[in-house]
Amino acid sequence: MPWRKVPGLAPASLWGLRLPQKFLFLLFLSGLITLCFGALFLLPHSSRLKRLFLPPRIQQPGLEVVADIAGHPLAREQDLLPNPAPAAPAPGQDGPSSQSRVRRKKGWARRVRPTGARRLPDDGTRFSFDFNAFRSRLRHPVLGSGAEQQEESGSPVRAQREKIKEMMQFAWQSYKRYAMGRNELRPLTRDGYEGSMFGGLSGATIIDSLDTLYLMELKEEFQEAKAWVEDSFHLNVSGEASLFEVNIRYIGGLLSAFYLTGEEVFRVKAIQLGEKLLPAFKTPTGIPKSSVNFKSGSWGWATAGSSSILAEFGSLHLEFLHLTELSGQQVFAKKVRNIRSVLRNLEKPFGLYPNFLSPVSGTWVQQHVSVGGLGDSFYEYLIKSWLMSAKTDVEAKTMYYEALEAIETYLLNVSPGGLTYIAEWRGGILDHKMGHLACFSGGMIALGAEDAEEEKRNHYRELAAEITKTCHESYARSDTKLGPEAFWFNSGREAVATQLSESYYILRPEVVESYMYLWRQTHNPIYREWGWEVVTALEKYCRTEAGFSGIQDVYSVVPSHDNKQQSFFLAETLKYLYLLFSDDDVLSLEDWVFNTEAHPLPINHSGSSAGARRPR
Repeated sequence: MPWRKVPGLAPASLWGLRLPQKFLFLLFLSGLITLCFGALFLLPHSSRLKRLFLPPRIQQPGLEVVADIAGHPLAREQDLLPNPAPAAPAPGQDGPSSQSRVRRKKGWARRVRPTGARRLPDDGTRFSFDFNAFRSRLRHPVLGSGAEQQEESGSPVRAQREKIKEMMQFAWQSYKRYAMGRNELRPLTRDGYEGSMFGGLSGATIIDSLDTLYLMELKEEFQEAKAWVEDSFHLNVSGEASLFEVNIRYIGGLLSAFYLTGEEVFRVKAIQLGEKLLPAFKTPTGIPKSSVNFKSGSWGWATAGSSSILAEFGSLHLEFLHLTELSGQQVFAKKVRNIRSVLRNLEKPFGLYPNFLSPVSGTWVQQHVSVGGLGDSFYEYLIKSWLMSAKTDVEAKTMYYEALEAIETYLLNVSPGGLTYIAEWRGGILDHKMGHLACFSGGMIALGAEDAEEEKRNHYRELAAEITKTCHESYARSDTKLGPEAFWFNSGREAVATQLSESYYILRPEVVESYMYLWRQTHNPIYREWGWEVVTALEKYCRTEAGFSGIQDVYSVVPSHDNKQQSFFLAETLKYLYLLFSDDDVLSLEDWVFNTEAHPLPINHSGSSAGARRPR
């Protein structure tokens, strides 16, 4: 019978249901669909979800567990923390453990991976750093063979080395007691100091001390420092930081600690922190700004005419190449190679490198040249880049010797009293002064003498010795036997500060740094004698009841302390003094170069990417 309207009855739907019934059915059906679709998202190991919602770089065969933990708070903090590389058991033991550790966290598991540190670089392929292979390529045991120490049993040199070790232990324990976790210790007020140049990062003294504690075999103290890095060193900070200082102290210290121990936490933290510095390079030229804001990722301006400083952007090369080495991310190496390219192609006045460069236009801003502050470590990193590359970075070598020739031609002077010094150049006019920071140059020139043209090698060795002698004179001519921040050669006065504002000493390392390099090159006992004079003066004038402090006037035997134990005192000054009284194969210069904060970084003995391999 055909369907027809029945008088007095409401029409039914196509399903034979009345409208109220239809509404109830649709409500039930929509609820059922919602429940089923929602359950799909709650499945913990849904391969469909992974295909639909995970980023392409995570969708790698065999990496499902990595994807599962990507949203975990620890995974976000540690950037998919890989399994640890085999770690050196403790300071004083060179061989890493042959067994990699497998960590498990409550609530999630990680698949066991082969020995070594793995990471997903930008190209989406796996990368591995073989720590065992790296250590096997070193030509000397990290802490030396111990032959000289055994021969010196009961000798003055061994006692001197042990004294320096005691000074380090005292500096560390004072910091731990009064300022643990803060950036630096204030020994007079017995509290900590944060400062503003690290952008909210903490523990600068801890990171700076890691390799020195390891070197001196202060095992308990090293474990304390390591535990703090594991538990309390957080990178989720939001301040504005100095690109240069964070790089040389934090990244340099973490890289060094990893290469010495194989402890994975140091590698991971170094890479994560390096990534936070990359926004500083977002300029028209790729020359980075002096500071970076960790919260916004924006950069800050230098103070001198909106320019970047040569010693700052020129002292990233060593660390950033090692960040690429340990992460597989080429971005780090590309950034510093671009800096090198810009500088290489710029026209230099008389072959000299001025201290200020516009990161926008790529032109020099001022005609001020100095081998001391503002310029110093740029030259240092040129020769050390050559050495760290196992003498394959010919561009760095060429730039270094060309710069050294220009410095010798236009800045080098000899005083009427026979002291050799490097003046500062301002548009062709010389300031006849030398800063304490410039005193590293004696060691630098000695380090590079071996690879100069044959007819210049002896000349450079003699020049290194003469400059180092001048810096020693700046110490010897003060009442405390510690050197001023800057010293002049004019008006019949030589190697002395001429005003109180330049008479302070803040525990700087550059003079003893040169003593160490000259000792290793010549074994002339005068350098150990001079080094011991510094130890004696530090003990007499800078040691307080609660740590070491700088002094405000080196020409007064009644010290006025500045209430600050600089982190570089533990990183550099005490380390170089200890090495001065150690065997040559302790952190051998055949295996290591020191960054400008004295953190040792390995020379690439592999002939290619040291320690890196790709899975087949």
